[in-house]
Amino acid sequence: MNPASSYVEETGFGFWFLQSHVWQHHVLRVAIADLKRLAGNQLPTAPVVLDAGCGQGKSFALLDQALQPSRLIGLDADPHSLDCSRAEAARLGLEVQLIASDCAAIQLADASVDLLFCHQTFHHLVEQEKALAEFWRVLKPGGLLLFAESTKYYIDTWVIRWLFRHPMQVQKSAEQYLAMLREQGFAFTEANVSYPYLWWSRASDFGLLERWGLRQPKPFGQRNETLVNVVARKPEHSSR
Repeated sequence: MNPASSYVEETGFGFWFLQSHVWQHHVLRVAIADLKRLAGNQLPTAPVVLDAGCGQGKSFALLDQALQPSRLIGLDADPHSLDCSRAEAARLGLEVQLIASDCAAIQLADASVDLLFCHQTFHHLVEQEKALAEFWRVLKPGGLLLFAESTKYYIDTWVIRWLFRHPMQVQKSAEQYLAMLREQGFAFTEANVSYPYLWWSRASDFGLLERWGLRQPKPFGQRNETLVNVVARKPEHSSR
């Protein structure tokens, strides 16, 4: 498979942003903490963790601290990103297995992963259904998908279209992402889902008008959600 046909590469600005303090502190750190909260007591001890779309490896230290994996695997289709991940793992002194692979064709055995972390990766993928089927395949029965995504209401804003690059034809709402997970067979309840309303995800103005008191924030249920986090379980017994 040609990776270029199955995902859309980031812009130069995007590649720079993914190594910034804002990305690590305000995006990655917050998402991992929220996903850990949503998982509750479901998190296994010493899990095998796959970071699907690991990029430059800026998640490695946070995942190691939050999940204490026995084995950490980073997957990305971009060779330059994997070089950065390799350097980041070496800098941290962490042993990370790196795989050059697309999410739609993961080079791992069936039922080999306890936790699959997919953070802000899915909206880059063209073949989302195939990728989700691969997530299902590599997860062990009872394994967890830690899924954090921006929705079409964020991706389809002028500032994001200007600064970044995405396959617009596959972007989905929060409800559509959740429906997609359920259709694949994943199980979760409302307690396993959150809709973060973070400053950087507020469409068009990053929440500036709200902070300046020029606009009242819309309450939950009256706005188009720009972020969705969910911890979804692959059931122990499944017909799939």
